Amino acid sequence: MALAETIEQGIARVAASLRAICLISGFLALTLPLMPVQAVLVRLAPRRANAFAHWYHKRVCRLLGIRLRIEGSLAKDQAVLLIANHTSWLDIPVISAVAPVSFVAKLEVANWPFVSSLARLQRTIFVDRARRRTVGETASEMINRLNAGDTLVLFAEGTSSDGNRVLPFKSSLFAAAKPPRGRMTAAPGTNVQTLAIVYTHLHGVPLGRADRPHVGWYGDMVMGSHAWELLKAGPLDVVVRLGTAVPLDSFADRKELARQTELELRRNVVQLLRGEPAPVPVVPGAPRPVSAEGATAAASQTL
Repeated sequence: MALAETIEQGIARVAASLRAICLISGFLALTLPLMPVQAVLVRLAPRRANAFAHWYHKRVCRLLGIRLRIEGSLAKDQAVLLIANHTSWLDIPVISAVAPVSFVAKLEVANWPFVSSLARLQRTIFVDRARRRTVGETASEMINRLNAGDTLVLFAEGTSSDGNRVLPFKSSLFAAAKPPRGRMTAAPGTNVQTLAIVYTHLHGVPLGRADRPHVGWYGDMVMGSHAWELLKAGPLDVVVRLGTAVPLDSFADRKELARQTELELRRNVVQLLRGEPAPVPVVPGAPRPVSAEGATAAASQTL
């Protein structure tokens, strides 16, 4: 009996490794030929490049076995700053599969082998958090991109979590999007939306509090080994919930922007972790006219 279990476990490990090898091979076969195409689009037609990256990431998610459910919708034909929680390296293809987006990332990403090339091809804005004097340059680039109608994704926690919580927002990361008065700001019509992302099932099995960190990529985890183990594990289900679009101008400063979006994002992540549905907005209706007889009858009933 023990021998049979050992053989079965060995077969399962081999099958998992073969799955990871096939997925990596398929990813490279899809990605490498398309990189020169995207490079040309980034240089000659940036908006087409955004749309092409969106198309590409939908196919990456399909290839990796990521089943995506989207709640809510992105504001159409308007610039949007998306404030998202950050759990895993998988967040990049998942969010990119939701809509044509670009990311705001820490400068270190620009030095990661291969990943940096993919990030540049998605027109990522790199932020040097160690040098405060570069904030002005980053603000100008972000505002110019928003004024051009782009959708930018900001991971406001400043790092990734284990997927069981939303870490406190760093209001300093909002300085570029909401600079002090007197500096160039985004044009009217720019919106802010939150994007909550939660991984719910692995190979069809619900992820609990103890299991969710296996999907999360955080702390000092090595990306290569983490990706290998996660690709071996099986297909994933993920839910993305988009908040209501709010004009960027309605926030007084970066601290209010950080505080309000953190409250909304934290509430949505907790609801998704608990499996709660999105709240249904209450739509006020116009009062119905009441006849004189009806009003008299209603008044008599309250006496």
